[in-house]
Amino acid sequence: MHLHIIGICGTFMGSLALLARELGYEVSGSDANVYPPMSTQLEAAGIALSEGYRAENLTPRPDLVVVGNALSRGNPEVEALLNQGLAYTSGAEWLARFVLPGRRVVAVAGTHGKTTTASLLAWLLESAGLEPGFLIGGVPRNFGVSARLGGADAPFVVEADEYDTAFFDKRSKFVHYRPSVAVLSNLEFDHADIFPDLAAIERQFHHLVRTVPGNGRLFVADGQPALERVLAQGVWTPVEHFGSDATSEWQLRLERSDAQRFSVRHTKASGSEEVQVTWTLTGEHNARNALAALAAAHACGVELAPACAALEHFQTPKRRQEVRGEIGGVQVIDDFAHHPTAIAATLGGLRSATPNGRLLAVIEPRSNTMRLGALRERLSESVAQADSVFWYQPPGLDWSMSSLVDAGRHRQLFDDIDTLVAAVVAQAFSGDRIVVMSNGGFGGIHERLLAALAERQG
Repeated sequence: MHLHIIGICGTFMGSLALLARELGYEVSGSDANVYPPMSTQLEAAGIALSEGYRAENLTPRPDLVVVGNALSRGNPEVEALLNQGLAYTSGAEWLARFVLPGRRVVAVAGTHGKTTTASLLAWLLESAGLEPGFLIGGVPRNFGVSARLGGADAPFVVEADEYDTAFFDKRSKFVHYRPSVAVLSNLEFDHADIFPDLAAIERQFHHLVRTVPGNGRLFVADGQPALERVLAQGVWTPVEHFGSDATSEWQLRLERSDAQRFSVRHTKASGSEEVQVTWTLTGEHNARNALAALAAAHACGVELAPACAALEHFQTPKRRQEVRGEIGGVQVIDDFAHHPTAIAATLGGLRSATPNGRLLAVIEPRSNTMRLGALRERLSESVAQADSVFWYQPPGLDWSMSSLVDAGRHRQLFDDIDTLVAAVVAQAFSGDRIVVMSNGGFGGIHERLLAALAERQG
């Protein structure tokens, strides 16, 4: 069977391509934005890519076309698909029809931290010998791929996104997955291009809650008013909370300010168990991600103590606080943070783990929500933990970022990447960390920074 994927270099669609190849399909795809890590992952899998959207990409005629949710009417390849009467579906529907039936699906949902939490969960299941399948919106470095089928009777971990499904299906993608276990990590306003307000997103999360069976499990973060409003709309599945509240079944207690050591306490009717964790990640947000993953893994039969021990060997997914290189004592870190809360959490975690050097933040507001300016008032406060901030105003942004520079000292605004790189390198000294935050390729800025640092070294 020949499967053609339009928008194949998106993290979700590229992962589908890997699963289709593993199922024995002939896979081709097209995209307008081809950049690592997905492009290199697809190339390594031997999947043919066409850059740009054209009618010719549909020749030879595929048996089925999967259409990415970034594509809309007016796209030349979409128009050709419809005019030729080809069979087509969405990525979420294809996954639900051809991969998930008969599997125990574990879904990880939330505004932030889905990729890290899903990667953590897959690693805990793998460490327990369960050979999980997974589809994750990034590349977990413990596995080297963003998706695999896993064992026939193994759990399947899916990063459950609330973004809409396709131009012909405006439901959130996660309503297709029908998980038996679901993690709801947090909920804030995002995706301003498709949701008018937070209440609209809460309704979609409740649609997900409606699909979890009564003999399943819901793990819900404490201290999240929006998630409590979701549950108040009705819940038919046992709920366990996780976080720092004394009443939560899964409790986190930090033992170091950088969250590299913490304890986990699980309380149930038969008693309680407490285990200490020591690992390499920083920030309370990552410790909470780990707590969520431990709870979900426990629901899949993984004992708490060995799971906590496995966290020591967890490696962050690519583009999640990933160290891309270090030259002359200056680290260049890549992070996917694209929402004010995520930016603040990332910088806070790195700040606590950078006691001597400075933290230089390089930020491109590239997500649809950021490009529309829906949360721009919060951006200024989100960078409070950085010593210097270098904002990049990408082409086509719907608002001026000059107010972000006026809001505080040590903040600069650029519309040219080469000029930005030169300014950052001029201010970076041994012991400093440069953290680049964008959910796109950012013009290859990580390599440019490393090259400029190497040139300065001579």
